[in-house]
Amino acid sequence: MVMTPEAKMQFLYTLRSKGVTDGRTLQAMEKIDRGDFVRGIFAERAYEDMPLPIACGQTISQPSVVGLMTQALDVQPRDKVLEVGTGSGYQAAVLSQLARRVYTVDRYARLVREAQTVFDRLGIVNITSMSSDGSFGLPEQAPFDRIIVTAAAEDPPGPLLAQLKTGGIMVVPVGQSDAVQSLIKVTKTEQGFEYEELRAVRFVPLVEGMGQE
Repeated sequence: MVMTPEAKMQFLYTLRSKGVTDGRTLQAMEKIDRGDFVRGIFAERAYEDMPLPIACGQTISQPSVVGLMTQALDVQPRDKVLEVGTGSGYQAAVLSQLARRVYTVDRYARLVREAQTVFDRLGIVNITSMSSDGSFGLPEQAPFDRIIVTAAAEDPPGPLLAQLKTGGIMVVPVGQSDAVQSLIKVTKTEQGFEYEELRAVRFVPLVEGMGQE
């Protein structure tokens, strides 16, 4: 499914109306077609501002949440970014337009394979995807300028905080249940961590271990 100019205008208008106002973020989201990451019966709903089911019981986040998380991350052109929770690959593809290098991990090997197939088809070469337990981050590539977590933890995970550079930013949904979660922006300073609550969200939980397909 290809996004028509009319659909693209409506898509970007919806993003702006939900608070995604950063020019670079909007440009990246205009360039990456969400339709490339939505399959099967949900393909016709790819441009609606709603989460959609994908394989392995996971979801592709609604575009406005992808936009707000990307905007809060404030990715710079030289940044090395870690994404925990590849899912469909849509968020990583958006980040690839803004960062030097994106590392994305998921506990489901099937999701990583399918996302990598889309990256290859789109000619995106600055994403490294792998299946691993994201709750431990990716120590061999640390530290990271930016870390984004697309699953909800009870608290910002310690191993991920440890892998953030000083001056770095992590955006993570935090909450005890799937009913009440907050999107948190964590900035690592010389003195410690600064936390900013952005908005209420709903994400699948961050689970330790590898997923069974």
